[in-house]
This record gives sequence, C-alpha cells and structure tokens, in this order.
Amino acid sequence: MHNEPTALIVIDMQQCMQSPAAGVRNNPEAEQNIHTLLHAWRDAGGPVVHVRHMSRSPTSLFSPGQPGAAFQPALAPLDDEYVVEKNVPDAFIHTGLERWLHVRGIRQLVIVGVSTNNSVEASARTAGNLGFRTVVVSDATFAFGQKDYAGVPRSADEVHAMSLANLNGEYASIMATADALNLL
Repeated sequence: MHNEPTALIVIDMQQCMQSPAAGVRNNPEAEQNIHTLLHAWRDAGGPVVHVRHMSRSPTSLFSPGQPGAAFQPALAPLDDEYVVEKNVPDAFIHTGLERWLHVRGIRQLVIVGVSTNNSVEASARTAGNLGFRTVVVSDATFAFGQKDYAGVPRSADEVHAMSLANLNGEYASIMATADALNLL
C-alpha cells in the first residue's frame, strides 16, 4: 500500500457547510482533522483532490455564484491540486475523477468531508465498486441530524454512525485521522 500514491479526496468543504442553515451536525473537530490530513498530504507531496458541489437548484446553499458555494478558505485548493465540480452527491458521476485517478496510477483513496451519509457515502460506495481501496476517515467527516424513513428524529451522531456502518467492509475501511496519516 505504501509504495503507490494514495489520494486524499476532500468532499464539499464549502462555506455553506458552516452555516446554521445547514442543520445540527456532529464532529465539530472535523475541519481541524481535515486540515491536519490536507497539510500532511501536501507536505508529503501526495495527490489531493477537492470536490465541490455546484447545485442545479437556484435556491440551494450550493448554487453557483452564492457565497456558500465557495471553498472554506482554510481548506481551499492550491493551484496544483485537482478540483472536481459535481452536481449530484457522487463525485464520480459526470466528472473526470475516475480517469484522473487511473491516469496517475492511484488505486487507494482517503475520503474526508461532508456529509457522511450523502456525498461521502455516495462517493465511497462508487469508489469501492470501481475497485479502489477506499478509506473513510470517521473523525474527518460529519453528518447532520435528520428524521429516518419512519419519521423518527435521528441525531447527527446516529446518522453518521449508520452511514459509516453502511460503508464498513464492503465499500471502504473506516479509520480515524491518526491511522489515516499512516497511509502516506
């Protein structure tokens, strides 16, 4: 694993994710953990991909031209880092991400960002299905509270934990920031 490049994929770390309008979330330390991973990857010269959601809905917090669609300054891409723009949750759909990774011989991915049960889970499922060795970093991702299909309110921690459980083993390995740093 250590002799080949491992890409850090940073999903949807846009300004609107810091807005109270986004909802009640978990993992308040996620941004710091993403920052730690991002700088470790940069220091090691590892490949970094930033994914940005650009909604087709003009009322979305992610709508192009809205301040919320911009990257969070502390996690913004450098000029030499690859940026993927998507308009569905999955970073692989209608983007050049898979080809970009294959051209560079990248077969292992470390995924961080938001939200665990939406764009992170969708992208990790596809990555796993495409044969990438995929890691989702549990403390560098976060989710928002929501009602389940039966109408029962679920906390952000519950939504996050269930999403990680959905991914674990079949699509991805789940690990904490400290362990993910060892993949460099």
